[in-house]
Amino acid sequence: MCGRLAVGAPASFGAGVLGAYLIEFKRTYPDLILDVALTDSFVDVIAERLDVVIRMGTINDDRLIVRKLGMMERRLAATPDYLDRMGRPRLPQDLAEHDYLLYAHVTTRDIVPLTGPGGEKAEVRIRPTMCSNNSLLNQQALLSGIGIGLGHKVILDPLVAQERLEYVLPDWHYAPHHVHAVYPSNRFIPLKVRRFVDGFTEHLAAMGAFIDDKKSAYIQGNGAGLVKSDD
Repeated sequence: MCGRLAVGAPASFGAGVLGAYLIEFKRTYPDLILDVALTDSFVDVIAERLDVVIRMGTINDDRLIVRKLGMMERRLAATPDYLDRMGRPRLPQDLAEHDYLLYAHVTTRDIVPLTGPGGEKAEVRIRPTMCSNNSLLNQQALLSGIGIGLGHKVILDPLVAQERLEYVLPDWHYAPHHVHAVYPSNRFIPLKVRRFVDGFTEHLAAMGAFIDDKKSAYIQGNGAGLVKSDD
């Protein structure tokens, strides 16, 4: 295959997950020119002339073909140094006493909704110490040890394994993210796009990036009770 393939994705997801696959894809198709745009801002796929964009969450745009790739788990984390200094939260309500790194595109804003090991629900009003609309900056702040933050487990796992980060409230789960590939509906889907999306789906599955429907339903389902904190 040859020509140009224009790809878009969120910043930290693109750098932490998509990047390795892009290199692999380029090696497989050396005559293909990759044009990659990584941004956390909304991108108009058609206006920007992108062939395919990886998007998270719910998508309502009848101009686009939306292909669901899977669901990715999200977790809270912090550096061991931060937790040594500030203490390790044992209950969701403890988050209200901690510095929190808020990602501006999270729809729940300053409320952290969690599902516990018994299906119980908790909604905690957190205290943002920093709010950013850039996921790479949030990750940098997280690694600097200035607060607790939310991230995709597939990105956090290597950092936890390296002991650069530690999971916070590991038995409590944040709602998973739906991951989609989207492309304009007014065009024939080229072979290069189909190959890219098929390969990326397999790449994510091989990484263990997706959670199954049963676990997703458990995390998002109705719990035994709701514990709220407005502190």
